[in-house]
Amino acid sequence: MNHQTDTFPKLLSDNAQRLASKVAMREKDYGIWQSWTWAEMRDEIFALANGLAALGFQRGDKLAIVGSNRPRLYWGICATQCLGGIPVPVYQDSVADEMQYVLEHAEAKFVIAEDQEQVDKMLEIQDRCPNMQHIIYDDPRGMRAYQHDHLHDFVDLQTLGREFAQAHPDYLNQAIAQGQGSDISIFLYTSGTTGKPKGVVMTYDNIILTARNSAEFDKLTSSEEVLSYLPMAWVGDHIFSYGQAYVAGFAINCPESETTIATDLREIGPTYYFAPPRVFENILTTVTIRMHDAGKLKQRMYNYFMGVARKTGVKLLNGEAVSFKDKWLYGLGNILIYAPLKNTMGFTRIRLAYTAGEAIGPEIFDFFRSLGINIKQLYGQTEAAVFITMQPDGQIFADTVGIPAPGVDVKIADNGEVLYRGPGVFHSYFKNEQATRETKNAEGWVYTGDAGYFAENGHLKIIDRIKDVGRFNDGSMFAPKYIENKLKFFPHIKEAVAFGHEKDYCTAFINIDLEAVGNWAERNNVAYASYQELAGDPRVYQMMLDSIEAVNRSLASDPLLSNSQIHRFLILHKELDPDDGELTRTRKVRRRIIAEKYGVLIDALYNGSKACFIRTEVTFEDGRKGAIEANLAIVDVPTLAAVKEAA
Repeated sequence: MNHQTDTFPKLLSDNAQRLASKVAMREKDYGIWQSWTWAEMRDEIFALANGLAALGFQRGDKLAIVGSNRPRLYWGICATQCLGGIPVPVYQDSVADEMQYVLEHAEAKFVIAEDQEQVDKMLEIQDRCPNMQHIIYDDPRGMRAYQHDHLHDFVDLQTLGREFAQAHPDYLNQAIAQGQGSDISIFLYTSGTTGKPKGVVMTYDNIILTARNSAEFDKLTSSEEVLSYLPMAWVGDHIFSYGQAYVAGFAINCPESETTIATDLREIGPTYYFAPPRVFENILTTVTIRMHDAGKLKQRMYNYFMGVARKTGVKLLNGEAVSFKDKWLYGLGNILIYAPLKNTMGFTRIRLAYTAGEAIGPEIFDFFRSLGINIKQLYGQTEAAVFITMQPDGQIFADTVGIPAPGVDVKIADNGEVLYRGPGVFHSYFKNEQATRETKNAEGWVYTGDAGYFAENGHLKIIDRIKDVGRFNDGSMFAPKYIENKLKFFPHIKEAVAFGHEKDYCTAFINIDLEAVGNWAERNNVAYASYQELAGDPRVYQMMLDSIEAVNRSLASDPLLSNSQIHRFLILHKELDPDDGELTRTRKVRRRIIAEKYGVLIDALYNGSKACFIRTEVTFEDGRKGAIEANLAIVDVPTLAAVKEAA
């Protein structure tokens, strides 16, 4: 790597010269978009960095960043790096105790907080964070009465920084020049779903090399526009809204608030976009519901041209040949349906969209691609600086996550676990040598904890978390999460739990999605008085049966998982709920709890029963306990013979 651009402060200086008048960042405030060029952003960041130096910030000090996506918080990352410090972004929706663990563990001396709400959290935990010395706040609203010597208004600190720069004109340039690619760039804390969060230590080389490789892979340029709305503490935002933005020189746009994201998306019209599968699923569900409520003519027109899109759109996007008639019909459909629909979603200008985190349903994936939206999947981890595999243009499949990213090696261990190594592989876990050794071996291979394999087309397919993979009694693989994700692709299935480990065949619990199924009931004049009554309706059972049969057809064509076809299922009489201990707070299934709580239902799925009575304790929103009873129907599902692999 060129040592002139091997750190983000050096990249900032380079961009401020090459792209001086080009917009680097925007923020919507009070309904008006404010913008900063690369040259203006450099001046803002340098003033902040000098202000931190005036407060005594030293090389190696840590600065925590607490809040939503705001330009000044992004500037705090680079200002810290200018001085050889380490930024530590924190999930803004964390409660004070959760933040306290991260700040104390990271030994943060400085904090930049978005507003009064986040400052109050810092003041609440400061006695338990002995390293914390200074708190800088972005939004001064509500802060007038706060009388604390260690509280600083962001603008006042920049003023102090400009005075410091006049007295020490070479200080900052010398500090930036000392930085090099092998230095620590940032701490990114994991979500902590399996214990305390771990501080993932990343170097500049990790982030910049990965950002540069991925930007070249997807031909990102300084003309891209992105909407930065995902948590700043998440590695994806750090790569997409910081690493790639600095490397390629494109503009990032901060929405006014979480509630205005959809509106701000339409106003900006990003060319480059990332969203987890649930966002794309919700968009499609909204479109479907709106079309069901539209007039008959609009419905017929929509259904006809979406048929054209399914036949032709993906081929056109992949550059494949189509007939003149199909191309003409698709062009007409674009005028009447596709373009207005993309405009409503804010996707008119999207050149590249990514989704990751969970598998996305093939129907959802193909829906957006058929509209001409170049949506791709990637497979990544915090420890990889996101990118492990990527999908090249023209080689995009809904059931796989692509080929190894540039510079990355991927292999499958004997037990089926996916391993990788490459330029993005993390330096270490902060203050946790044992976890570092357990995750990364001496040759630099990282154990992902995911089970997967390479399909015949050379693309990686992720099956499940390795700890959740089981075996049927005949020895074939049972991957519950893979099956559950396939079920949850359907908008009317909110949650699913698959069973099969040490059993003869696979069965499942289903949770209906009350909004989607309730909308169906309203359109079809199906009366119901409760969730339990709707879930038990025979027509709803038929809807679920149709979906499960579709899943079985898909599984039958997979030689490795054909034995995982679902033989029997039931629809639970209540939603699985974190308050009842059935899900984690991040809505991951607690399999052990469910196995204990619903053992009688699991037994009924395997002993041939056609129905089963159950009484379940529930927790109401006010904390009171109660119980609900139901006699649940159990339905058999047809299975198919496995499709043999081609010779």
